Amino acid sequence: MSTPNTRSWLQTLVAFDTTSRNSNLNLIEHVRDALMAQGVHVQLFKSPDGAKSNLFATLPAQDGSTQGGIVLSGHTDVVPVDGQQWDTNPFALTEREGKLYGRGTCDMKGFIAAGLALVPEFLAMPRSKPLHFALSYDEEVGCVGAPIMLAQLKLQGQHLDGCIVGEPTSMQPVVAHKGINVWRCRVHGKAAHSSLTPRGSNAIEYAARLICRIRDLADAFKANGPYDRFFDVPYTTMTTNQIRGGIAVNTLPELCEFAYEFRNLPGIAPEGIQQQVEAYVQQELLPRMRQEFADARIEFESLAGAPSFDAAEGEAISELVRALTGDRAQRKVAYATEAGLFQQAGVPTVVCGPGAISEAHKANEYVDIAQLEHCEHFLRKLGQSL
Repeated sequence: MSTPNTRSWLQTLVAFDTTSRNSNLNLIEHVRDALMAQGVHVQLFKSPDGAKSNLFATLPAQDGSTQGGIVLSGHTDVVPVDGQQWDTNPFALTEREGKLYGRGTCDMKGFIAAGLALVPEFLAMPRSKPLHFALSYDEEVGCVGAPIMLAQLKLQGQHLDGCIVGEPTSMQPVVAHKGINVWRCRVHGKAAHSSLTPRGSNAIEYAARLICRIRDLADAFKANGPYDRFFDVPYTTMTTNQIRGGIAVNTLPELCEFAYEFRNLPGIAPEGIQQQVEAYVQQELLPRMRQEFADARIEFESLAGAPSFDAAEGEAISELVRALTGDRAQRKVAYATEAGLFQQAGVPTVVCGPGAISEAHKANEYVDIAQLEHCEHFLRKLGQSL
């Protein structure tokens, strides 16, 4: 069984409804107070509106040093439970048949709980390097919080030797993931009665042309690559996943908006992909629309994004995690994490945490107790290695 402290911490963390639309301050302040009570130095880096916060805590080395060392990174927000059919209260930890159920148990409060439970042990270890915790907000809506924390740490001159992002990987090292880029497009045409179509410009129909163009680009990536066989989906993907427009069946719509995303392989510049979308608009779509309505326009808005991540072979943190897990397989995944942000900040990073990503975001989300035990063992060995 996992330690009582890990179970207790997970129960506490799950009870905070930190769905991304909500504040995470109650959770962050609870963790802050618990760490400060043990003599740990804690910093909070709040969102611009003050409604949310990151937390950065440092367990110094035996000589008092706070520079270098390893950071354990986790996000505190979770996805909504709206419309999902849960068999238990999603914000109350429930054990059943070797599994712990609750929103965030897998993604990714289980990792955070295991780390916090081991703080007394970490403090007692004669470590020559510090150990840090980095807890962020709004990862699930585009990795919004972590950049603020990383920017502040850079201003402070903080140097980190490596980072472990504890996203659910079944405690297997993941050394690369795709980037994610989410965009909203608004197509502005001109309304008219549907019996007088030449007097209007149909925003839905032109949006449909652009959506088909996005699908054509996606098909080209699938057919022509580039490919990376170590990814579960070995090419860059593009999909349109939300759309709305129109007010009546007999009225040409003046507005249609839709959201699309693309997940780029490492080495594929997301700017280049978006440029292809916008070039089609400028060169083909808008000229046709403006023959019907001179003031037609198409707007793009970036909603969220996280950079791709690709750990260099032989990095010390990768070798350490491989040694501690005994796992040397090459694993790369399609989902995004904050690892790319740490890597951009110059911190060598690897992704490794308890739980299976297939259980994340679903009704009846859970983490296996055995996975938490594995995580505890891994983190304990990590502390000892320092």
